[in-house]
Amino acid sequence: MFGISGPEFLVIILVAVLVVPSRCWPDVARFVARIVRFVRNVIWRITDASEKIKTQIDLEKPIDELIKTTTDDILSDFSTKRKQTKTVQTKKKKTAGRKK
Repeated sequence: MFGISGPEFLVIILVAVLVVPSRCWPDVARFVARIVRFVRNVIWRITDASEKIKTQIDLEKPIDELIKTTTDDILSDFSTKRKQTKTVQTKKKKTAGRKK
């Protein structure tokens, strides 16, 4: 717990008991409870936010893969048709040159 060992924590509590008068203990307990509640809420909010981010990233992964594969397929189709068109045109030119 924050790098404080058990005996160190007991010394801190002992000093607090000696320094703080007994009539102020209810106020101290309320203050400590508010701090603990605040820290818990902050930790829960951070955890919820990180879970939402993780979920959003997991949802976007398949979409990114789909876009990449679709783009790759389309680009490969264009490059294949372009190469086939060039070979057909060169064959036509060669056969046209032979007829003369």
